[in-house]
Amino acid sequence: MPSRQTVFLFGEAEKGEFCTPLACHSLAHLSDCLGNPPGESKGIQYAVQALMYEHDLIFFRVKEEGFSVPDYLKGLHLLQKKDLGFFLSAICMPGVGDLTIIEATDPICQMHKSLLIIDEKDLYDYLTNHPK
Repeated sequence: MPSRQTVFLFGEAEKGEFCTPLACHSLAHLSDCLGNPPGESKGIQYAVQALMYEHDLIFFRVKEEGFSVPDYLKGLHLLQKKDLGFFLSAICMPGVGDLTIIEATDPICQMHKSLLIIDEKDLYDYLTNHPK
């Protein structure tokens, strides 16, 4: 198993290809490839934190954080392989409280023994919209 842990992060960015995994290993590379965070986006902030804690980062640019369901499902489909070639320690989805997206991560997190990172507001949205 590789020594560094990898965070697969879904987020908005000023530039870069949509729905294409981008491996980032430094803040300079992140800035050059993705630019600034748009509006209320939190993806770039989480990406900076992952890199500062010396995790490898794969940034998957979506059109709109939390709302571009087809974009998220495309990224999750890429993670369904048993052997990814890296240790997937976490899937980070800032801005996502959508039941469909969050539940689609469960089998992937189970398979790779990885964490799902969402923020408090998104957890609240998920819990209050979850059918009982």
